[in-house]
Amino acid sequence: MFEGSKPFSGFSVDDIAEAKRFYGETMGLRVSEDKGMLFLHLADDTTVLVYPKDNHEPASFTILNFPVPDVEQAVDRLTAAGVVFERYPGFATDDKGIVREEQGPAIAWFKDPAGNVLSVLEPM
Repeated sequence: MFEGSKPFSGFSVDDIAEAKRFYGETMGLRVSEDKGMLFLHLADDTTVLVYPKDNHEPASFTILNFPVPDVEQAVDRLTAAGVVFERYPGFATDDKGIVREEQGPAIAWFKDPAGNVLSVLEPM
C-alpha cells in the first residue's frame, strides 16, 4: 500500500511569517510558502511541512536534528544570529551549550520562535 509513497514530516507553529523568517534567514534553509503553509526544503529533496495552528503547543521533544560537520562552528553562527541554546537537567554542557558525551554525538539544542525544539549535532 505505501510502497513508492514519499512520506514527509510536519509540525505546527503559531506564526508562519515568523517561522519563515527564522527558518529562511536565521537557519539559512530554502523555504517556500503555499496556501498559508510553509515548506522547508532540506537536502536530498526532503520537504518538511510547517503549518499554522491557533492553539499551537510546542513539541516537548526534538522535532528536527541538523547534522553538521562542526557543531561548534554551527553553534557560533546561530548564536551570532541571536539563537539561544537550551541547557537541560542531566546533560553537562560547555559554555556554548554543547553536550559532549562519550555515548552520543556532540549536540546542542535550541528552539524556533514557536518553541519547538531543534538541534545541531556532529555525527559520531
